[in-house]
Amino acid sequence: MMNVGKTHAFARTKEIENMLKKSSIWLVAILSLLLPFASCASAPTAQTTLPSSVTQTAQLSPTTGLVIPSTSLIAWPAFDGGGSRAGVNTAEHTITLGNVGHLTRRWQTHLPNTADSSPVFQSNVPTSAGPKSLLFLTTLNGSLLALDAATGTLVWSKETHGPKITHSSPALDPSGQFVYSYGLDSKVHKYAVGNGNEMNGAGWPAQITLMNEDEKESSALNITKEYLYVTTSGYIGDGGHYEGHIVAIQLATGTRTVFNSLCSNIHQLLVNTPTAPNYCQDIQSGVWARAGAVVDPTTGNVFFTTGNGPYNANSGGSNYGDSVIELSPDLNHLIDTYTPENYQELDQNDADLGSASPVLLLKQATSSTPYLAVQAGKDEKLRLLNRQNLSGQGGPSHVGGELQSVNLPQGCAVLTQPVAWNDASGITWIFVTNDCGLSAFKVATNTSGKTSLQPIYTNQMSGSSPFIANSILFIQSNMALHALDPSTGATLWSSDQSSAGSSIGGLHWESPIVVNGVVYVPDENGTITAYGLAHTQT
Repeated sequence: MMNVGKTHAFARTKEIENMLKKSSIWLVAILSLLLPFASCASAPTAQTTLPSSVTQTAQLSPTTGLVIPSTSLIAWPAFDGGGSRAGVNTAEHTITLGNVGHLTRRWQTHLPNTADSSPVFQSNVPTSAGPKSLLFLTTLNGSLLALDAATGTLVWSKETHGPKITHSSPALDPSGQFVYSYGLDSKVHKYAVGNGNEMNGAGWPAQITLMNEDEKESSALNITKEYLYVTTSGYIGDGGHYEGHIVAIQLATGTRTVFNSLCSNIHQLLVNTPTAPNYCQDIQSGVWARAGAVVDPTTGNVFFTTGNGPYNANSGGSNYGDSVIELSPDLNHLIDTYTPENYQELDQNDADLGSASPVLLLKQATSSTPYLAVQAGKDEKLRLLNRQNLSGQGGPSHVGGELQSVNLPQGCAVLTQPVAWNDASGITWIFVTNDCGLSAFKVATNTSGKTSLQPIYTNQMSGSSPFIANSILFIQSNMALHALDPSTGATLWSSDQSSAGSSIGGLHWESPIVVNGVVYVPDENGTITAYGLAHTQT
């Protein structure tokens, strides 16, 4: 599974993990979620990942299928925007290519513990001190923090207790009333956004694993208007008896559905008791990519990718190590899978296919395969997949079938989530950052309808999962945040320049978000920093 690399940006040693053990989004940007007592209309059926509250004041872009809010008060409900994990905030208009060079520090807060992912954001949250915009972060020790987005002040926090750590990121409920966070007790908890009061009963808190000594939630939670999605993997070092799985929790009822990537014929949480009916003798195949589960904005189907582990589905078995898996929204139906022909080599060389989640591209109108996905991995390759026919053989449990396999120009394993972006002319770009640098690709379709990835540029801008806002590419590197021109890779601004007011700390899996003209950046030093424009800049 997760050999986390040799260099400082993504490496975490066992000693650090032991020390921490001892210490105690939808699509792109959406509108500010309405107050709990506000009434809502129904969401458009084509956009399965949107909350009902957006339909009163938002319209669907006919060219991109993204939501265009009519107000600057927006929410960022999960990692990379949740749902399809677009990682692109098209509703951001305050920070522009012309003024991004004037970003400067607004505040910097030292957190009680490191948040090893990215925050989520909600505007107009009713608190005891009046309505506030809040940031929510899940920390390594399983606490959930709510911060005042204007000042960085802690508004409330909730702790959980259990073994080891989590790298999870929280998710906001489409009602605007609740925030979900994974705890070290192996459960997802449901809290009121304004004061942190926990909701109990009707399935909450929701059990995610029965083996939390060996399994944890590594990825960010994902959410749609109907389901919360949670994935599991093992701890650093691949020790113990763990199996990767995904859990769907129906928001309305708390009902859980489980799909296990190993022993997928067992549809419940697994245990490490050989005599139990829910025991699986095979291990690993963790789901640990930053984005975890990804939701197709067209069908609502769920995609995720597994890491090293046994694969035998092509010979009648039920194991899906090193595979891309597509499920129905409720996880009850296996729709399709993709497994590389060299899956055994990947497993033997610790070269997890599942070090990243699939990147879902917007529709390529002139392509014979208009709905595509890009899968990055630890083997330094990108694979272009037809997400309407992953293996090319019309169903699951086959080997091979990728449309293209491309070597990553900068090299190194991909332990981040790439991002897809459509420029002003409608051309789709793919940006991949890792410990060795940044690569940019264009998605091109020839006159025969064949689509491929074409490398455009590469540089040494190493970093975590990229983020795009208002046609600006943000990359968090070790000790600095950078803003780039996505079409050229040229640096427009860096937090280590003197005018920025101070920079950030180290890096593991942290990544920034950009909301309402402010960039929020957690780091490995246990701080979070907000950068915005000086009030005189527009």
